[in-house]
Amino acid sequence: MATASPAGMIQALLALAALCAAAEAAAAAAKVPAIYVFGDSTADVGSNNYLPGSAVPRANFPHNGVDFPTSRPTGRFSNGYNGVDFLALNMGFKRSPPPFLSVANRTNKQIARGLLGVNFASAGSGILDTTGDSIVAMSKQVEQFDTLRCNISARISKEAADNVLSRSLFLLSTGGNDIFAFFSANSTPTAEQKQLFTRDLVSQYKNHMKALYDLGARKIAVIDVPPIGCCPYPRSLHPLGACIDVLNELTRGFNKGVKDAMHSLGASLSGFKYSIGSSHAVVQSIMKHPQRLGFKEVTTACCGSGRFNGKTGCTPNATLCSNRHEYLFWDLLHPTHATSKLAAVAIYNGSLHFAAPINFRQLVDDQS
Repeated sequence: MATASPAGMIQALLALAALCAAAEAAAAAAKVPAIYVFGDSTADVGSNNYLPGSAVPRANFPHNGVDFPTSRPTGRFSNGYNGVDFLALNMGFKRSPPPFLSVANRTNKQIARGLLGVNFASAGSGILDTTGDSIVAMSKQVEQFDTLRCNISARISKEAADNVLSRSLFLLSTGGNDIFAFFSANSTPTAEQKQLFTRDLVSQYKNHMKALYDLGARKIAVIDVPPIGCCPYPRSLHPLGACIDVLNELTRGFNKGVKDAMHSLGASLSGFKYSIGSSHAVVQSIMKHPQRLGFKEVTTACCGSGRFNGKTGCTPNATLCSNRHEYLFWDLLHPTHATSKLAAVAIYNGSLHFAAPINFRQLVDDQS
């Protein structure tokens, strides 16, 4: 299959970006019964607000949320919505479902909200249990879903619950923190070390997918890892302010492994349907052609301090840009509201460059 030129990819992105307003206006009836979200800070909408301890990564303070409705920090690592919010909007929901920990100890009426979806994602977590500190690891997120599934089954019967779950969307966005942790321990790995790490990481991710499948998931939407070596924080570590090549190599290897693993699962598990959305392709397109996509700054964070505003997170005392819609990065590691909006529409409606083997909309619409 011929590969489209970068200009062609940009034209596709621009056309898709024009659909954003229409998608927001049309968001009424939900296209799936529920969305269940798993992952790290790219998907967290406040889970970590409910965790104890000073070591927990948090974003429940200004300037985070400055462009969120009511201009309040929610725990999202963004000036507004994150990618999950925009994907949910495309599916007919108001935004991401609430954090599991915000509804876990409520009344039965609150448990019923699990029928519309729950977000289990926890900032700082990874695919491996060893990644992160004082957070909700991916294995624990799967356990939390199992708890919710049992509660739903008790409320509406196992058969009805199975039917709801089989038609719902399971969204996963993780892996970046595992790669950062590996790099932090060994910044100059050999080719063999990189290969072994990637193989083990993908294998564990595949196990999490199988566990969700065994618990009733049938529609799996995965968001791959962007070129994290080009985030403001890694750039701040480079003597010349360039991207950290090792991080990007690890990311590409991981994304390829995930693609192969999902193909394997699709071939071996009955009823397993999936799509892989490429935040990697979207971010690369923005970095290569920023002005054509409405961006002016693709190396420095909007909010932070130090070199590239990448030395610290977005705190109340951090430097804050005024033209936030023109920045690729919100803080040292995370995208802005504008970036997430563009990425979501490309992944949801886009071509094979941005989502494969089908896009998220086709996955959502699949009734087979």
